[in-house]
Amino acid sequence: MLSASYSAGLCGIDGFVVTVECNQKNNLEGFELVGLPDLAVREAKERVRTACYNSGFPFPYSRITVNLAPADRKKEGSAFDAAILAAIFHSSGVIRRDISMQGKCIVGELSLSGELRGVRGILCMCVAARENGFTEFYAPVENATEAAAVEGIKVYAVPNMRALVMHLNGERLLEPVKGDRDAFDTASRSYNEDFLDVRGQAMAKRAMEIAAAGGHNILLIGPPGTGKSMLAKRLPSILPPLTFAEAIETTKVHSVAGTLPAGMSLLSIRPFRSPHHTMSPVSLVGGGANPTPGEVSLADNGVLFLDELPEFPKQVTDALRQPLEDRKVTITRASGRVTFPCSFMLVGAMNPCRCGYFGHPTRKCTCKEGDVRRYISRISGPMLDRMDIQIELPSLSYDEISARDERAEPSAVIRERVIKARAFAQARMEKSGRKIFCNAQLDAAGIHEFCTPDAAAAALLKSAYDRMGLSARGYDRLLRVARTIADLDASELIKATHIAEAIQLRSLDRKYWG
Repeated sequence: MLSASYSAGLCGIDGFVVTVECNQKNNLEGFELVGLPDLAVREAKERVRTACYNSGFPFPYSRITVNLAPADRKKEGSAFDAAILAAIFHSSGVIRRDISMQGKCIVGELSLSGELRGVRGILCMCVAARENGFTEFYAPVENATEAAAVEGIKVYAVPNMRALVMHLNGERLLEPVKGDRDAFDTASRSYNEDFLDVRGQAMAKRAMEIAAAGGHNILLIGPPGTGKSMLAKRLPSILPPLTFAEAIETTKVHSVAGTLPAGMSLLSIRPFRSPHHTMSPVSLVGGGANPTPGEVSLADNGVLFLDELPEFPKQVTDALRQPLEDRKVTITRASGRVTFPCSFMLVGAMNPCRCGYFGHPTRKCTCKEGDVRRYISRISGPMLDRMDIQIELPSLSYDEISARDERAEPSAVIRERVIKARAFAQARMEKSGRKIFCNAQLDAAGIHEFCTPDAAAAALLKSAYDRMGLSARGYDRLLRVARTIADLDASELIKATHIAEAIQLRSLDRKYWG
């Protein structure tokens, strides 16, 4: 007898529907699994057979052929186990033959006892099922809440194969898991870190606010103990809350990577990733034989913080250049091509030299002049060009550290200004039909359309371009930062004061890199 069930696989963070075809012949015993399966899928034969026995059902004494279609697309992982056994049950009559399997997508790994175990990427698979017209999605209990975040499809939490069979036969129905969109809207977006904890460094705080308002990359330079890491860790607390669409995209990446916290269906706060400088380029941008997301993708819609930036191998920092421009990473392997999103803010922190005290007012630098140049030069020109804002953090005096700063603002107050600035920019972009969310994403046409300086600002910009020897990319990024500063002032026109502040936030590379 020929029968079919439906499951889903993964390609990057995109799911695709798989038709599980099962044919049984009563002449000989055997079990063949075809359709370009990898090793984990081929091993499903033993899991399926044993799970069938331990679920209390006889395994058919016949020649079974299971085909995973489309047969020209590689199938990876153990998520097809439950659908394979469901197809066998439907073909042999354990699941009634008059029950239609159309519109039902079944995903889950089988334990030897017949229970369904969780799998990675369940959110991506559920999205693919809904987009292909499926109305019901059957997932392991530990994944069901995550899948229920997808609207427009019924999600059922399946504890074991016996429960699935009884539900499909109409003997004991499972209750759909309800996705709570209101729970996401009201989810706690509080952070443990707050800008109120940062003493002094008023100029650095202002730079972080501008970076957050425009989604700009920022480089922090200063001796040890000046608050570089402290400021970077507090940047997510002043970014606008994740939208539902951003939460879905970010959660899909973490679901595929297996880094989604237990019991969490959707990420409600922006990710903050801080990898160690001993990481490899593959760990940063993603890859492997079966490509998985790297740190740049895990930081999607959030912040990627690279502390001690010159200590990262040049091969690693250079690998960042293309993702910073394209906001996506495409990895090509013999088995195919996958694309991961990576729209993140980059925050780099570094000391001015290896000992950390070059130019310090009281501490003596122990580095030789050549050592300082070599240390600084580990940040390449093209990489430096992609840092929209460069700010130096001076050492704090005793009075600055010990005194209570009455003007210090909590993150919530700064975040309100950031949200207003982004809303001001968004309203302008929507009028032109552009689907971008911050000024850092403006392309050349957008810069020409929206970044219009007045006469005084244009004259100042021309002087800065000639004096600083800016590249075309540097010129564009200077205008983007000035556009963000104007948005914080709710000004449609870029004025000379906005250009002047943008120049001040980008002139540090001339001090250290000449």
